[in-house]
Amino acid sequence: MSEPLVGAITLADGTTLRGRGRRQPLPPGPLPEFGLYLGRDPDLPRRFRRIDENAWRPGWPAEWVDWPDFRTPRDDRAAAAAITRAYHRAAGGERVEVSCGGGVGRTGTVIACMAILAGHPADDALAWTRANYRPRAVETPGQRRWIGWFAEHGRE
Repeated sequence: MSEPLVGAITLADGTTLRGRGRRQPLPPGPLPEFGLYLGRDPDLPRRFRRIDENAWRPGWPAEWVDWPDFRTPRDDRAAAAAITRAYHRAAGGERVEVSCGGGVGRTGTVIACMAILAGHPADDALAWTRANYRPRAVETPGQRRWIGWFAEHGRE
């Protein structure tokens, strides 16, 4: 197993991963080997706008989930599949980070879902995430409901 990311947390099954906000400086230490990023892929043009050449882009393999701030993913099943793929990469020993703009709501929601994949009870995943990642993780009622949806339908 490679050296863990600075700021990584450990899930119930021993899997490590890092959550962070992209607006924060990249922590010191080893770089991620894979990133799951929550928001709009900066390389996809937006309607009536050009691609933002100045947008942040990782220098390592990554997957983007179209997930607006303070909301839930635009495509539930695609998001659940991306979360599951990223979790399996982390469980396989890769240095994986999950990140949204601030690192709280969307990132916390994904970490709670990954905790469920790691065997943590679904009804306690939010409390576990707040205790082990950030006290204010998962910011909206919709995000809390989405964790429940993921526990019931997202692992199919």
